[in-house]
Amino acid sequence: MILVIKYLLFLLLTLSVLGAAYYSAASRRALSPGERGLKRAVMNILLGCMLVLLALMSMFLFRGSTVSIAVESVFLVLGAFNLFSGLRSYGYYSRSDHSRPRR
Repeated sequence: MILVIKYLLFLLLTLSVLGAAYYSAASRRALSPGERGLKRAVMNILLGCMLVLLALMSMFLFRGSTVSIAVESVFLVLGAFNLFSGLRSYGYYSRSDHSRPRR
């Protein structure tokens, strides 16, 4: 069962890294500031998920030394902050008039 969790976490980590890379490139190519903000918000959410997943993976892979616990806790805090920040930015840009293309 632990092996299945490890593979699932690795798969989710890979998907979040690829998604963050895609949205990073897409946000740099976006023309309007609202579209750029939405894509960066999604990228921030995916990076937060990546950090949380990385911390969870290290919890399952390594035994609890002091250094690994410190690194895991830093990754969890940074990931939670990125996730919260991305969700807040996504809410702002999705409600904003800047995110809708002008005709």
